Amino acid sequence: MLTINEIFHSIQGESTYAGKPCVFVRLTGCDLRCSWCDTPYAFTEGQKMSVDAVLQQIDKYGTPLVEVTGGEPLLQEDVYPLMERLLEAGRTVLLETGGQIDISRVPGAVVKVMDVKCPASGEAAKNEWANIDRLGSRDQVKFVIEGRGDYEFARDIVRRHALERRCAAVLFSPVHGVLDPKALSEWILEDRLPVRLQLQIHKHIWGAAARGV
Repeated sequence: MLTINEIFHSIQGESTYAGKPCVFVRLTGCDLRCSWCDTPYAFTEGQKMSVDAVLQQIDKYGTPLVEVTGGEPLLQEDVYPLMERLLEAGRTVLLETGGQIDISRVPGAVVKVMDVKCPASGEAAKNEWANIDRLGSRDQVKFVIEGRGDYEFARDIVRRHALERRCAAVLFSPVHGVLDPKALSEWILEDRLPVRLQLQIHKHIWGAAARGV
């Protein structure tokens, strides 16, 4: 059984899949409390659903792209058979994970979009650094950046680990409504970083407070 916060159909707002129609499966529960978290309602709200029931709900939308997110989805054991079943059905599966849990059990065909927590999140000490060596060529790494200190932290991690060579994309995302994307863009250009600026386009379409989008 899974504890599901919400299942909805929307436009993918992040990653290299941004702009595509996508079904989102948001699981309940998270072991982190990031200062900028935009989904605190997923900490506790949810209902029990079987893997079969989740798959039936996804099928109603007829969309090939599915993202499993949270909360932190890897806290729930049945997330692994869910991802396997989605892959068997021919779906493109994205996993949004905070980076604090070992990702080695995630099926190789799943696109892992893994956070590396920056200092302003308050959770940088929880990063599972061994996960960097577990990334595959289709995976993506995301840094959510609140200010200059976070930027310098992220920049140094990218350089130290040559992240752009390990995975499909390195995403630098400004905290929405806090860090001006123009400032982050200028820092990236100045340092000639091989990263992708990411804006959460769903928030620009529906607003930062909207749920189920």
